[in-house]
Amino acid sequence: MTAPYGYYPGCSMRGTGVAYEESLLTLFRKLDVPLQELPDWNCCGAASYMGIDERLAFLLSARNLARAHRAGFTDLVTPCSACYLGLRKTQDYAARYPSYRSLTVVAQNASPGRDRQGADAQLLAAVRVRHPLDVLYVDVGLERLRSAVARRWRGGRVACYYGCQLVRPYGEVDRPHDPSRMDELLRAVGVPTVDFALKTKCCGGSLTGTIHPVGVRLNYILLKEAARKGAEAIATVCPLCQYNLDAYQREIRNETDEPIDMPVLYFTQVLGWALGGDVRSLGLDRAISGRRSIRDWFPAQPEEVETYV
Repeated sequence: MTAPYGYYPGCSMRGTGVAYEESLLTLFRKLDVPLQELPDWNCCGAASYMGIDERLAFLLSARNLARAHRAGFTDLVTPCSACYLGLRKTQDYAARYPSYRSLTVVAQNASPGRDRQGADAQLLAAVRVRHPLDVLYVDVGLERLRSAVARRWRGGRVACYYGCQLVRPYGEVDRPHDPSRMDELLRAVGVPTVDFALKTKCCGGSLTGTIHPVGVRLNYILLKEAARKGAEAIATVCPLCQYNLDAYQREIRNETDEPIDMPVLYFTQVLGWALGGDVRSLGLDRAISGRRSIRDWFPAQPEEVETYV
């Protein structure tokens, strides 16, 4: 049996991004890709922590990396873009800057029995931080996905939206300026995508909660451009991006008088549906916007799953 990937949910998967976790776990089960949750994980220190005390934020991520190392994981899968970036930055800073090498103290304390004299930043780097997009594209591959398709796509065209954190600054999951792997994955299961030039433009992140009009305006720009390009839905890889684009569409309609009512889906929901998942197990019943399209595209009592080549 293949050794399981470590799985770091992060806080969002147990809150506003619960549909992301539901669809991710369903999709990976469909593909027989084993995930094992990291025991006793904690918040990665993303978002406001970095602006208040950078060192403490890094220490939070360092503890997660140390626990993954102690648990024997080679790869640690994290679906949240902010968690992914926080964990990778922790590894990077510990390796590059002497002032941050004290982060390894956390790793030593979380890994009893290790030779403390020889411990260094390599301990934090011993675990590969992976995003599900990377695992699906590199480890699973397009051909395996294509062969696992069980249902034809009967929805509209989709704009793939990556957000600003997953592909920058490291560019390990996909190209920083014109990423395409999500598009390729969706097209492999028969989902048409559009050429979306704003795929890495920021959604505003936490601005919707701090400088609200600015955050909503940034979301409006993304939704309007996706519709202009012919998309009838957006697929994303980030729980905060999904929430922002999904939750504020009514407000945008009221302010602009534009009939924007577009499903904002996780890419794992789209892939999981194509592989035979159902509405509830993929969290599709949790959507706020575009519910009419979701009911049409993802019926609660779907037709019998079909063999599709």
